[in-house]
Amino acid sequence: MGNTLSLTTLLLIALSPLAGALLVGIFGTKMGGNLLGRAASHTIAIAGVAISFALSCQVLWQVATQGASFNGTVYEWANIGGLAMEVGFMVDGLTAMMMCVVTFVSLMVHIYTMGYMQEDAGYKRFFSYISLFTFAMLMLVMSNNLLQLFFGWEAVGLVSYLLIGFWFNKPTAIFANFKAFMVNRVGDFGFILGIGLIASTVGSLNYNDIFAFAQAGKFAGLTLGSSFAGADWALITVICICLFIGAMG
Repeated sequence: MGNTLSLTTLLLIALSPLAGALLVGIFGTKMGGNLLGRAASHTIAIAGVAISFALSCQVLWQVATQGASFNGTVYEWANIGGLAMEVGFMVDGLTAMMMCVVTFVSLMVHIYTMGYMQEDAGYKRFFSYISLFTFAMLMLVMSNNLLQLFFGWEAVGLVSYLLIGFWFNKPTAIFANFKAFMVNRVGDFGFILGIGLIASTVGSLNYNDIFAFAQAGKFAGLTLGSSFAGADWALITVICICLFIGAMG
């Protein structure tokens, strides 16, 4: 067997929770005519995450025992001035482990939700949200470029906002999700600044290109061209601070 992971398998891992979220979110709610009952809704959502978890375990086994990996573009949806906007995956040992962690924890949450939300009127909507959260998290950890990472990051923040304010009739829930939304926007501002600085300096958002640029020492001597607090700030320092602000938020 080759050392390159199957793209079909990786797509199934990422898209199975999304399929479950869309089916339940559309056909299990008023928007789709409530065609799916509670049992069908949680079965579809759990099945999507279970498939993703099983395939993630398979990928981790291949990575651990065969040294398999994957790093490639799935789809390039735009190219602006030579800067490629891509959807792609980079799967190594760390990524494979995180895929298993994300899908296993999500699967346990899905199963627990069957009892926890049993009496809630928004039962099916909740399953749609947590399946969508799983998809967003997988896109984040499996990405091979900063643009997709940012998309996954923002999607996780959006679904977190929906989950925190799930009981939207409660004033405390409304306040809590507004507070989460505002704090996340502060972090996102730093994150997007860091990504923009990398794109303008390296000319690429792909991890391999960025790491190769750094390892070649090309960041050395680059500054922002202005002084702050009596000293020039190295560009790589400012980039790392911006990215850290994103994570800190």
